[in-house]
Amino acid sequence: MIAWLEGNLREKAPTRIVLDVQGVGYELLIPLSTFKTLPDLGKTVSLLVHTAVREDAIQLFGFASALEKELFHLLRKASRVGPKLAQSILSGMEPVTLLRLLRTADAKGLQRAPGVGPKLAERIAVELRDEAEKLAGRIGTEGLDGDVTSLSAIEPDEELLSALVNLGYPRGQAERVVEAALEEAPPESSLEELIRVALRRLAP
Repeated sequence: MIAWLEGNLREKAPTRIVLDVQGVGYELLIPLSTFKTLPDLGKTVSLLVHTAVREDAIQLFGFASALEKELFHLLRKASRVGPKLAQSILSGMEPVTLLRLLRTADAKGLQRAPGVGPKLAERIAVELRDEAEKLAGRIGTEGLDGDVTSLSAIEPDEELLSALVNLGYPRGQAERVVEAALEEAPPESSLEELIRVALRRLAP
């Protein structure tokens, strides 16, 4: 089981990266809070890792902070929340905000996360409240503030579309949301902010 990886950053996108670890390329799926902490390509990256094993695939999920990884594991404890949905929920809001919503069992607030409708939000709120309180008591929130990627260095429409498709949304649906999100978001918004706007539009 892989729990941690350090390597050369060969590829990066809002929801996935590729690390070169001694000549072996590892693909890791990441939340947006991890993406915004990443350095330039070619730099060394160290990430905490969760290994998800299925009958047909092995997926690696990477996290820049212990809080992100702990929240990922916590979300997985809720009924009907798999690894991809947990990643999507983490990408929909900041980790400290998500922890607060879980601690207070704020089902309405949880509905802002992509893929979380009213019934699922209620279930998560009820099932995870006590565990979230325990998590808050044992883990710090350091390391969550990083530089936000500037749109001046990327093509926002292409990056935004790629992020939504990687999160599991149909390409046609994602394409329709991209233009609306670019119009709604304030000028010079970060890529992370654009994705959050798009995810709110896609939320049920």
